Amino acid sequence: MEKINFNVPPYVDKAMDYIKECVENQKICGDGAYTRKCNEWIEERTGTRKCLLTTSCTHATELAALLADIRPGDEVIMPAYTFVSTADAFVLRGATPVFVDIRPDTMNIDEKLIEAAITDRTKAIVPVHYAGVACEMDTIMDIADRHGLMVIEDAAQGILSSYKGKALGTIGNFGCFSFHETKNYSMGEGGALLIRDEKDIEEAEIIREKGTNRSKFFRGQIDKYTWVNFGSSYLPSDMNAAYLYAQLEKADEINKARLGCWNRYYENLEPLARAGKIELPFLPEGCVHNAHMFYIKTKDIEERTAFISYLKEHDILSVFHYIPLHTAPAGLKFGRFHGEDRYTTKESERLARLPMYYGLTLDQVDYICDVIKQFYHNRE
Repeated sequence: MEKINFNVPPYVDKAMDYIKECVENQKICGDGAYTRKCNEWIEERTGTRKCLLTTSCTHATELAALLADIRPGDEVIMPAYTFVSTADAFVLRGATPVFVDIRPDTMNIDEKLIEAAITDRTKAIVPVHYAGVACEMDTIMDIADRHGLMVIEDAAQGILSSYKGKALGTIGNFGCFSFHETKNYSMGEGGALLIRDEKDIEEAEIIREKGTNRSKFFRGQIDKYTWVNFGSSYLPSDMNAAYLYAQLEKADEINKARLGCWNRYYENLEPLARAGKIELPFLPEGCVHNAHMFYIKTKDIEERTAFISYLKEHDILSVFHYIPLHTAPAGLKFGRFHGEDRYTTKESERLARLPMYYGLTLDQVDYICDVIKQFYHNRE
């Protein structure tokens, strides 16, 4: 069996045709035809009021922080088990990330611990839908409503996932998608901001367009555009959007292929889980996932290190994931952990991600699972 990479960026043949079209039409900057096509596709598939493609999920989250009027001294509640961008977007606004513990079953923020972390400075809650599996959003939205807080969903891994029939990213005030090369659908670097409420759309367009009302100008609503507010440039190149749109046209096919591999992993590895050797991902009732990743949990960090090394010896690249933010130098400097770290560190040290990408074959999955079984057989 040839080497199996952890990730291969998604690609479909139409992408080069669409990129060439951008070049031939001499429209390669932001908000071209393919950017609009991507926005409209996401709006139709998710039901969000408005989608704005961005240069990254990081920038989508920064844009959400601006729209939520996050200011110095504010506090924002989030899990520590997430990528740095979740916290960075709010640290840049002068806010303090307040980390709370995660649930060991889903690796998502423990919704039962959020309310105790709220102070008179709390401005927002940022649930992170780990592995495309939804947080307990009914509880989170109820807490937010009762305390007058904003909810910004970090749905970087959650496109085409849902919670009780609602697309992830559409439940809170704002949602943020990622189209990084490691995601289910990719434009290399890229993201999207999903806006729930009509009242936030115009301000979002202005901030995204460097503080100008250029979007209204291109819609013919004004005869010239000008600088009307603060802003920045969050527009991706239309060539990047063209690359992405080719995948969105085949989104269901890509999703089906990934789910096929995910289910094959689960079926093959379930005997090891029943024997108590490993733990497998958990899907709460009402959650539809998108097979963004498949992970297992080993006994402890020592076993995980040996596990990853063993797979590498057999030409399989497996990786661990986040180092909890509250233990990082910047996390100690800019944020604080509320309550007890019962699970965040312990569970993060057990988790190993297996290869998962569009183009991975079932035969490759079977081989990976055979090697995993050999690893545990050798440890008996």
